[in-house]
This record gives sequence, structure tokens and C-alpha cells, in this order.
Amino acid sequence: MAISLSVVLLLAIVLIVMIRGKSLKAGPAIVAILFGFFLASTGMAPSISKFLNSLADSINSINF
Repeated sequence: MAISLSVVLLLAIVLIVMIRGKSLKAGPAIVAILFGFFLASTGMAPSISKFLNSLADSINSINF
């Protein structure tokens, strides 16, 4: 839950910065948000969540 909330917050910040920087118009941003919203209610959502969790675990296990 903590990872997904932080990813949502990060993506929201990126989206706001892109809209304010005029590299992304409001129309395509709304379409992207709606796409993500409806994608979350499909059968692909658990697979995407598992992939993102494994990616986060892989990044977390990197030692410098």
C-alpha cells in the first residue's frame, strides 16, 4: 500500500509539472488519467501491480 501510494503521488507531481511546463496539454493528461483509472479495474491490474512491486523490490535490494 505504501509503495502504490507513493507511486501515485510521484506520478501526480510529474503530471502537474508537465502540464505547468506546457509539455503536456490538459486534454491528453485527462485521457491518460482516465486510461489509468479504467485500467485499474481490469483483469490486468493484479499483473501490473505484481510487476511494479517486484521492480520496487529489485531496486530496493541494490546495494551501493
